Order: sequence, then structure tokens, then C-alpha cells
Amino acid sequence: MNKAIENAQNIHDLRALARKRAYKMVFDYIDGGADDEKTLKHNSTAFDEYRLAYKVLAGVDKIDMSTSLLGTKIDVPFFCSPSAGNRLFHTAGENAVAKAAGKIGTIYSLSTLSSVSIEDIAALTDGPKWFQLYVWKDRALVKEMINRAKAAGYTALILTVDLPVHGNRERDPKNGFTIPPTIGVKQIWEAIKSPAWVWDYLTGEPIKYANINSDLEATSLIDFIGAQLHAGFTWDDAEWLLGEWNGPAVIKGVVRTDDARRAVKTGFNAVTISNHGGRQLDHSPAPIEVLEDIVQTVGSDAEVILDGGVRRATDILKALALGAKAVSFARPYLYGLAAGGEAGVDKALDLFITSLKRDMALLGARSINEIDQSFICGKR
Repeated sequence: MNKAIENAQNIHDLRALARKRAYKMVFDYIDGGADDEKTLKHNSTAFDEYRLAYKVLAGVDKIDMSTSLLGTKIDVPFFCSPSAGNRLFHTAGENAVAKAAGKIGTIYSLSTLSSVSIEDIAALTDGPKWFQLYVWKDRALVKEMINRAKAAGYTALILTVDLPVHGNRERDPKNGFTIPPTIGVKQIWEAIKSPAWVWDYLTGEPIKYANINSDLEATSLIDFIGAQLHAGFTWDDAEWLLGEWNGPAVIKGVVRTDDARRAVKTGFNAVTISNHGGRQLDHSPAPIEVLEDIVQTVGSDAEVILDGGVRRATDILKALALGAKAVSFARPYLYGLAAGGEAGVDKALDLFITSLKRDMALLGARSINEIDQSFICGKR
């Protein structure tokens, strides 16, 4: 393992290493949010409003971090959220993330817009795998992807619903974000500052959206993707989709109790509270702010997952105490990926595992099942 990665003490350290290694356009694509990035920042700072009331003399010599999601046992109460085009960040790409998730016994969720195919990821690891789907206009394409995911052994479907159109992510046009990078004075200067990333990019295979058309490079699909995002998708369409999948399903991108209630009524088995990492509508609520209300709304009818702003194990503990069954995240492992490939992803996940084990002992909780609202002493 790279010594700098090995010495990283937290996700913020991995972020700094990712910033140092990756091409600026690539780092900002991971790191940025919509508009003034208020929601991006607030997703994390909102955790600061909650305090942990720890127990003492709780006999915490043995810690059990395992839990289950949609009937699947996982060894830690977190998993890797789907994220697009991972090979842009490091040539190891989705393969590195899937293998890292498998090593720690948690779920890996593959994006529709991954740069490695559904089938290749399925063959790579025996760990539990979920498939994420965007809302496309082309129902034949949707059905094709669903059938491929089922045939490859993915056990749950994640429907992302907070992307009817692309958010206003201003870092990308400022950087001239394209795949591959355009060649100009600015791009050449940034390339000089990122030699490791540039070398990997130039010597690696072309980056493609492998699940849509593996014969076309990603550049030729940008307009297609924009045209295929279906802003007219409704709850009736979601019900149709569930019928096609006919298995466990997660709706991702909910921040309102009425939408959570409607999702359960429509047939979703889990609700992921998310605002797309602050990349869509700025000034959206932080997931942790609406977690308790949504948990109370869905009750035992659906599992609730929190996605957004998680950077520390204490963030995970707060989410669990407020009723989340688990949390998911993308930026932490993407920072690791951009910083050092599979070793960087391993490090990001290990930071959470090591910290969570320690913090559960400090909290006075021997198992995930013991963590409840009694550990929250309210907002300051």
C-alpha cells in the first residue's frame, strides 16, 4: 500500500490525497455539488446538531457490527452507494470497489452508468450485489437492464428518483469537464500537475458506459444520456418497473414523509433518504434532518437507509440511533479510489470499520441491535 494512503487517519486525509493525485476536472466531479454547494456542506455539518449520550460499564469487550438489509446479512452497517464511471477516477474503477466491498462482507451497488459491465462485476465477487437504475424514457432499455441484472444474480434493485434533470454543478463547466478531457492550455497545465492520473488514463482502456453500449466511447453517449433522463416519470411508472423487476427494491432520493409513504404503498421494500449528495437541488434538507420523521412514517413496512454526508463512524452511530437500518456513501470510497485504486478504497472502508468498532465500545453498545434513540440526547 502507498505509504501516504497507509498513514491516512480519516476520510479528509484521503480527500487531500485524491486532490493531489487526480486531474482537477476529475477531483471536482467527485467533490462538487450544485449551485452554491450549500446542501453539499450541510449534509455533513447537520450531523453536528446531534449528540451521543454514551453508557458506561456496559461490558463492551466484544463488538458485533453485523446487521441485515432486505434479508441479506452484512458484516457492517454500511455499504457503497452506486456511482457512475469509476474508471474515470482510477483505472481500477468499479472492480476495485466491488472487491473491497466483498472483502468486508457488505453490499456493492452497481450504477447503470458504470464503466464496467453488469456481468463482469457479477463474475468478480460472490458478495451481495444490488443494481441501480436511472429513469430512462426507453422502456426496452430499462427491461433489458433489469433482465441482465437478474440473470447475473443481483438481488435488489435501486431506483434513483432525484435526477429528473441534471443539477447545476458549476465546477464541471468551469473545468471544461468532458470525457476524455479536451486539449487546451488549461487542460495541459492540469495534466502536468497530475502525472500519475494522466499516465493511467493514457495507458488504460477507453472509458465507456459499459451497460448501455460497450462499442461506443462515453463521449458519444453524453447527449444520449441527457435525452434519456425521463422527467415525466411518475409513481405509475415506478409501479410498472417494480412489476418488471419482481424482487426486493429500494427507492433512492426521498426527503419527504409523504413520498416515503407513497413509496411503501407502491411496493418498495426500502427507502434511501438522499439528496444525491447535494448535486441536484441546492438547499435541500440534509438526510439526517428528515431521518427520524421518515422512520416514524414508514414504521415496520420498509427499511430506511441514510445516504449523504457520512464522513465519520459517529455519523453512522447517529443515523442508526435515529432509526436507520444502515447508511450508504459514495464520496468516501471515491476519494480512496482516486487516491490509490483498490488500496485506497480498502483504506476508506477500513477507516470506518476501525472507528466504528472503537466508537461502539465508547458508546456502550455491544451490537448494532442495541443502538437506539436513547443514545441521542437531542439537538444542541
